Amino acid sequence: MLLDTASLYFRAYFGVPDSVRAPDGTPVNAVRGLLDFIDRLVKDHRPDKLVACMDADWRPQWRVDLIPSYKAHRVAEEHEGGPDAEEVPDTLSPQVPVIEEVLDALGIARVGVAGYEADDVIGTFTARADGPVDIVTGDRDLYQLVDDARDTRVLYPLKGVGTLQLTDEAWLREKYGVDGRGYADLALLRGDPSDGLPGVPGVGEKTAAKLLAEFGDLAGILAAVEDPKAKLTPTQRKRLTEAAPYLAVAPKVVRVADDVPLPEVDTTLPHTPRDPAALDALAARWGLGGSLQRLLTTLEA
Repeated sequence: MLLDTASLYFRAYFGVPDSVRAPDGTPVNAVRGLLDFIDRLVKDHRPDKLVACMDADWRPQWRVDLIPSYKAHRVAEEHEGGPDAEEVPDTLSPQVPVIEEVLDALGIARVGVAGYEADDVIGTFTARADGPVDIVTGDRDLYQLVDDARDTRVLYPLKGVGTLQLTDEAWLREKYGVDGRGYADLALLRGDPSDGLPGVPGVGEKTAAKLLAEFGDLAGILAAVEDPKAKLTPTQRKRLTEAAPYLAVAPKVVRVADDVPLPEVDTTLPHTPRDPAALDALAARWGLGGSLQRLLTTLEA
């Protein structure tokens, strides 16, 4: 089980009241909410391995170099020579280091790699997996990793993590008309304002799905643009031709990397904490109470 950790703690932050606080009054709603999420996921799905995948760089420069608008609207502060700071609610930012310390003390594998997003870490773990993979994320971009043949699916939270949409290829085909591999092509054609991806002007989700059904994939669509006999309307041909510079770079930006240099890490789900003393100290300082105790009981079981 691979967790898109930031996606989940953002959901926890907005789903748990900020009246949930540490003894010193600091909000810990994201911390406790994430612990509750992990507890429920382990109870319901019983993974033997679990990795909390992190954004070491939420907006990698190599993606920005290709499409400068990539996530540009979410930049809170530009940093010369380093990752830009993402716009994050004031009371969430201080909770992230606490989340990291708690995961480390529990012994839950936590992996982020410089220059890459959590999506890329997830993509690489998925590519290397020799068994079934469940990806837990509130980010539809990761639908591209769904692969029935490899038993890889996305668990998309609809309400907390108690109600999850189990996304497999049948669900994708019914909803979008594509399989997992086709989802990345659909996304880059359609565009995504939340990620600053312009897409092809005038090509929405339905048109993108029709083009992919007709020509197979992006390469097939681009070949059709060059073929006067291909069944493209003049308007479609014109729009795709004008978008050629974008379409040349978009696949590298939209598709998650599967070759991230992952560190050596034990991904086995722990049954007892790696550092009980540190965990006790964190529990006392931040008032983690029932959320932590429930997770410890579940891990032990």
